[in-house]
Amino acid sequence: MGVIEIARPRVATTDEQAVLPLNQILRGDCIAAMKALPAKSVDMVFADPPYNLQLGGELFRPDGTHVDAVTDDWDKFDTFAAYDRFTRAWLKEAHRILKDDGTIWVIGSYHNIFRVGAAVQDLGYWILNDIVWRKSNPMPNFRGTRFTNAHETLIWASKGEKAKYTFNYRSMKTLNDELQMRSDWEFPICGGPERLKKNGTKVHPTQKPEALLYRILLACTKPGDVVLDPFFGTGTTGAVAKRLGRDWIGVEREGDYIEAALERIEAALPLDESALSTMMSPRGAPKVAFGVLVENGYLAPGSVLTDAKRRWRAAVRADGSLLSDCGTIGSIHKLGSTLQKTPACNGWSFWHHETADGLKPIDTLRQTYLLATTI
Repeated sequence: MGVIEIARPRVATTDEQAVLPLNQILRGDCIAAMKALPAKSVDMVFADPPYNLQLGGELFRPDGTHVDAVTDDWDKFDTFAAYDRFTRAWLKEAHRILKDDGTIWVIGSYHNIFRVGAAVQDLGYWILNDIVWRKSNPMPNFRGTRFTNAHETLIWASKGEKAKYTFNYRSMKTLNDELQMRSDWEFPICGGPERLKKNGTKVHPTQKPEALLYRILLACTKPGDVVLDPFFGTGTTGAVAKRLGRDWIGVEREGDYIEAALERIEAALPLDESALSTMMSPRGAPKVAFGVLVENGYLAPGSVLTDAKRRWRAAVRADGSLLSDCGTIGSIHKLGSTLQKTPACNGWSFWHHETADGLKPIDTLRQTYLLATTI
């Protein structure tokens, strides 16, 4: 882990295309840095760009204390047109360096996210979701002139309408107590020990909570994937990527942020391999034919299977097919469908085998086999 200086815009040469600056911070302009990377080389981009807040004057609480808002030069643009040109330039490079099955996440507020969303669609991305991050502890509207601004919006997009992409649905459902994960997420804003400070002052005014990046990376990447953050700040993306066994590339131009990010990521502890094993979706799980269980002795030919209520019986044949008491032969799925007179049947959950603890679905044998062959 270290820092690589980016001097000026250029496109990576053929010799450079085999090597990515993994787990490094590229210091300089984000557009120039992305131009130096090869096409189709990263799996995900997470971008927390300037919001162009257009704050006018200082902001104070009712008790007279000063609000530490975003007043840095990096968030200031002369016009909306200038901001739009900047947005389209970095989004264009992000599209180029994303793999065909990669995705991009962009976070913003009402100040900029609608302009960003238009650029995302104009440049050929396909929006998959907009996620609302609802802040459980938002900053109040001290002047009492508007509703409390209690959320930010994230855009999640693939490279195009027909593009394939990673979505770890099962992991998200498990994370959400076996309920399908919704598009409104509640997290507190970054605070407490997680908030980086120097001499009592926030290092970065808009540091994002690690829990937010944890969910995003767990949802849309796999261990070993490369995640690029073109607005790296104090390194939230890098710290979470390290914990989850993903590689990262950061781009940042502010020296104070880089120093804080390096120190933070160095201290981050990666999860061990067993903790990184997450529930796979059925599409991503290894395929196991029922006949494999017969071949490997998990069920002997001649074993009798029944449904959970013992209404139907079938004998296991040497080739993995089943023979019902009424003489019908078929696969575990086809025979279950035929007996029930239904269009389809999941044979793994329909058919059960006898155990010392009573009837168990044959899927338990499949899981036992998978566990034994993947350890």
